[in-house]
This record gives sequence, structure tokens and C-alpha cells, in this order.
Amino acid sequence: GVNGWPVPISASAVTPATAQGVSAVYACVQAISETTASLPLILFKRNGDDRERATDHPLYRVLHDQANPEQTALEAREYMQACVLLRGNAFARLVRGWDGQVRELWPLNPDNVQVQRTSSGLVYDYTKDGVLTRLLSHEVLHLRHRLGDDGVLGVSPIAAARGVVELAQAENEHGRNTFTNGAKLLGVLKFPGRLKPEQRTAIATSWASQHAGGGNAGRTAILEEGVDFQALSMTLEDAEWIAARQFSVEEVARLFRVPPTVIGDLRNGNYSNSVEMARQFVTQTLRRHLVAWEQAIAAKLLTDAGRRTYFAEHQVEGLLRGDSANRAAFYSSGISDGWLMRSEARKLENLSAIDGIDDAPTTTATAAPGVYPSKQ
Repeated sequence: GVNGWPVPISASAVTPATAQGVSAVYACVQAISETTASLPLILFKRNGDDRERATDHPLYRVLHDQANPEQTALEAREYMQACVLLRGNAFARLVRGWDGQVRELWPLNPDNVQVQRTSSGLVYDYTKDGVLTRLLSHEVLHLRHRLGDDGVLGVSPIAAARGVVELAQAENEHGRNTFTNGAKLLGVLKFPGRLKPEQRTAIATSWASQHAGGGNAGRTAILEEGVDFQALSMTLEDAEWIAARQFSVEEVARLFRVPPTVIGDLRNGNYSNSVEMARQFVTQTLRRHLVAWEQAIAAKLLTDAGRRTYFAEHQVEGLLRGDSANRAAFYSSGISDGWLMRSEARKLENLSAIDGIDDAPTTTATAAPGVYPSKQ
């Protein structure tokens, strides 16, 4: 507290748990974490100028199929990505085999991890069930949202802009209380005389039991001995509550850099801009998180010798392809103009190679589809 005086903690204090009570925050976290985790994360092996899937490497299965005996790769990566967005940091304990290769990846609760800088590097103290375990830097996969001033821990969006989430929580609480009290704003009971403290308490309790709550909405009040009820004139429309709730969705979406249409805000969405904003979601929102995963894997999950041969990469082509007609026109134009081979187009579509397909004669390029008719 200030000068030794205790300061009460607000009931609407922003924490990772309470922040997810705001639907826009939950939707943004889910949109990023689910998409990131569901994208195929492939370990490739360099083969000259070409590359091939390193399916025989132990790390391939950890990243693509099973992170550990209890969690799939999707479950582990989704949890860690959500931790990055809500807490700014995500940690995972690495279990290596006899050959030094990572064979298991166990996500850790960030609330139970303390990071310390020592002369030999960073160490991670993990506490579970009262047992403290110290992990060295090479034993932990550490993902950070945006590096803080200490150069060790990341800063989450809800910590950087706490007021945005607090405002959304306050608006949510206001609406809940309003509808709990019968979807009406408060009024004033006017008494002709002075009331004793015990009378005030008894009257307030009696009035709340008979007229508060959605089940009591519309009931007729019976007043005695000159008591008058004067309702306040301010309504939800006067307070612009609905507009404020809509603006909070935009604020939260801006905080996580997620297009509003991705989290279900379709007030200004149509066919054209929804498709474009979906592409922006991949290129501007997800790209940072995908690169963070790929670079962290190279730094912590591969050895010095392994980094020269292997690298991990997300397969995002499926999110950027668009519809089949546009893809066909794009490939056909490239093949017709000579800057794309048929075998390369099949590789971009994750199709198996066909011997001699590049020797077939080239025909006229397929025309691109017309513009989709809009309402205008």
C-alpha cells in the first residue's frame, strides 16, 4: 500500500483468468492460438538447394504429432501460444534422449516459473507441489511476446494496455448488474420523514427482494404512508452502453492486432474485405508468432550441427491460397509465361511428383475468374 496503508484490490483487476471473461479477448486468443497450433509445423532437411521432410528425425514427431506421452503437438502448442498472449511468456521443459535430441516437450505453467540471470546464463526455477526444480537454459523452450525492459521476460498485450480490458470488464459488469436488477436503472424512494438506520436496512432488503432481478421485472410496487418512488430518467441509450460495448470489441481486436471480422464482428464486413482481412490476419498477425516459434526451435531444440542441416517451418500455404479457381489461374499463368514449372506447382500444392510432367507442351493460360458481384 501507500505509506503503509493497505490498498484494497479491485474486484475487476485484470488477470489472465479474468481477461478471458471478456469475449473479445477470449476470441482473439483463441483465433491466434488455435490457428498457430493447427498449422503443420514441419522439420525440414536441407538437401543442396532443395529440401525434404526429416521424418526420421526424433524432433519431427515432437513438433508435428506428439509433444509428450500425455499431450498432442496441437494441445501443447495451443496452450503455450495462449500463455504468450495472456502472460507474455511460455515455457516448456525439454526431455532429450541419449543422443541429445529432443524427444519430449512438456509445457510449464508460467505462474510457477521464476527466471533469473546468472553469470552462466538464464536459469528457470519451476515450483510444483512445493518442490523447486532448477532448469538450465538449454533445458527450457522459452517463448516471449514482446521483450520487456529487463531483456528476459516478455510483456503481454493485456499487461501493456490494461485499461482497455478493464473498461471492457466494467461495461460487462454494468450490463450484467442492470439485467440482474430487472433491466431497469435505479430509482429513488422518497420518504416524508427521517429514517433510522435499521429502518433503512429493512426497507432496502424488502424492496430488493420484491423488485430486483429479472424474475421480478414488471411487478407493481405498493407504497405506504406517503412514500413516493421517483425513477431516474437516464436509460441505456442515454449512456450509449451498446455503442461502448461495440467499441470495446474494436479496441481489444486492435490490441491483439486481429481483424474484427476474424473474431465475429461483422458490422463493417462484406465479402471483399473479409477475404482480404483474413489474408492480413496471416501476414500481419500470425507471422510474428510463427517466426518466434521457428527461431526458438532452432535456438533451443536443435544442436549447432543440427541447425546447419535442419530447420522448422510452418505450412501457411493453405491459409493464403484463396479459392481453387484463383489458384488454378495463378499456376496456369506462371507455367504459360515460363517462370513456373509444373513440378513446382505440384510441390506448392503438396502433391507427389510425376516423372516427365515438365516436358508436356504448354497451352494457353487459364483466365482468372471475374470479380465477385457485390451488393453495390
